[in-house]
Amino acid sequence: MCGIAGWVAPFRPSAEEQVIRRMIAAIAHRGPDGRGHVLLDGPDRRGRVVLGSCRLAVIDPVGGQQPMRDEASRLALVYNGELYNFRELRAELESLGRRFDGRSDTEVVLRAYQEWGMACVERFRGMFAFALWDGARERLVLARDPFGEKPLFLALREGGLLFASEIKALLEFPGFSPTPDYTAMREYLVYRYVPGPATLFTGVHKLPPGTIGVWEEGRLVARRYYEPPDGHARAPGRAGGEPVSEFLARLDEAVRVRLVSDVPFGAFLSGGVDSSAVVALMARHVSGPVKTFSAGFEDQRYSELAFARLVADTFRTDHQELVVGPDRVLDELPGLVRFRDAPVSEPADAVVHLLAREARRSVTVVLTGEGGDEVLGGYPKHVYERYVRAYHVVPAALRSRLIEPLVQRLPYRFRRAKTAVATLGLTDPADRYPRWFGALARDEWARFVAPSFPGPREASPSAFDVGPGNTPLRRLLAFDQASWLPDNLLERGDRMTMAASLEARVPFLDTGLVRFVSSLPDRYRVRGHQTKWILRQAMAGLLPGAILRRRKVGFRVPVNEWFRRRREDLHDCLVGSHSVTRAYYRPDALQAVLDEHLRGRQNHEKLLWTLLNLELWHRAYAAGAPRPAACPVPERRAG
Repeated sequence: MCGIAGWVAPFRPSAEEQVIRRMIAAIAHRGPDGRGHVLLDGPDRRGRVVLGSCRLAVIDPVGGQQPMRDEASRLALVYNGELYNFRELRAELESLGRRFDGRSDTEVVLRAYQEWGMACVERFRGMFAFALWDGARERLVLARDPFGEKPLFLALREGGLLFASEIKALLEFPGFSPTPDYTAMREYLVYRYVPGPATLFTGVHKLPPGTIGVWEEGRLVARRYYEPPDGHARAPGRAGGEPVSEFLARLDEAVRVRLVSDVPFGAFLSGGVDSSAVVALMARHVSGPVKTFSAGFEDQRYSELAFARLVADTFRTDHQELVVGPDRVLDELPGLVRFRDAPVSEPADAVVHLLAREARRSVTVVLTGEGGDEVLGGYPKHVYERYVRAYHVVPAALRSRLIEPLVQRLPYRFRRAKTAVATLGLTDPADRYPRWFGALARDEWARFVAPSFPGPREASPSAFDVGPGNTPLRRLLAFDQASWLPDNLLERGDRMTMAASLEARVPFLDTGLVRFVSSLPDRYRVRGHQTKWILRQAMAGLLPGAILRRRKVGFRVPVNEWFRRRREDLHDCLVGSHSVTRAYYRPDALQAVLDEHLRGRQNHEKLLWTLLNLELWHRAYAAGAPRPAACPVPERRAG
């Protein structure tokens, strides 16, 4: 696991060696075990190709140094990730006559490209992002894993191309000072994250997941080599064989292959069924106790430590717990925004980072349950979405004048029903899918945002059109896997763990497992009101019943109470004299949201968290914005 950065350009910046050193230093937390770079002649010996890397040594700590070169073939590679099938690929390549100098998966990537060219990515099983200079063909090849577990950011600069694992490395390039992208900012206020390939910086884009790109003759051409299978209509028919048994075997194998490591490993354990299943299967394949790490809160109403402890006791793990208070999370926020180069869209991000720092004291790799909900249908929205067609049969006037107003008057404890009714009423999937977890609905825009700040762009219908024969559940899962997962959850997982120099692996996103699950009828994922049906059936007899019977809770962070405890600081940050973003909103609307929340009349924690983190991002990055050491939120007031 590493951080990578570099460029190909028809010019040579002054002090280019110092430039690549600065770029790599900016992301050194991704790879504390070594740094390297190489300067190569560009196309037609004009300009320059520069590749740099910082390394977190996980496999072959001695032999996997980067950049890795093959002088005879004029290839040079920087690579971030892990190939879980690298041993099988190596054996195949050796049978084809390829020779190896070490035993790292980095060299497998290099030799695979030599043998199969750009088609090599379709053979890789793992998470990865890499940049490979093919000097013989004078092209730079860039690639990213199927679901986007590992990041790769791109920027055009004076006829050249910059790339890096994190945006902060790109900002070290001389003269590159991108301004805020207000179109992307509008999307952030709707989604709570920026849908790819955009970022909040003008001219900086993500290479999409499952994509390989080639920079050749001054331009980038990209193609998708993988798309989530739920984006295609399932062929009619019944599931054959024993689906539950086959699912368990595939999940078990996905866990097993992710245990390959030359350094200590463990698991994040939340007490939910996904992470508990991962821990249960890990215990089958290791000789000693699995190291597990859990986080909870001082407020016991939100803490799930008791469930995590039940699983830890069941499998006799070497278990560690972290108890987090509100001040610690809020105090961390400005630093986490800089790690992410973006707003911290989920309150749980801060807790993930704190837990990663604790885990890094004893392990270098953790397995997590991320992706289980998006593959298996684990959210309440996956239950509700199945009723969307029936709900739209109800006359619109009846929905808008009677049903929705009555439900919205219900107390906060009915928040899921309130969200469901408000969301199911939206007939356009481009509006409905983001609304399930979003901050600001498109129909709320005019009431909240200042007229001078244009509304969100219209979503491209193709982004939500996943086949007329698809069921509502598959359509929503396809959106989750193509947008919510890579651009929010996986981005969070990468940044918050790698900021602590910790590698996270995700068994539920094994492409073979995902393909199998997608081949099954919907009832194997959501049955009645039970989510992740096939996982619960597969783990029956392996996990405690209390874990299997739990309803979806999510990592519920008590932001509501925290904001009220630090109310003056929150108010100062959003509407105080130093606020950069307050001009984006209608003053009366913003003040009303603050007042309703702080007086306990309504819970606007999702929207307020979104606004707070956008303010923090502006203070850290936006051109011309003040750059205090921290937002007023972390400042403690006397009395």
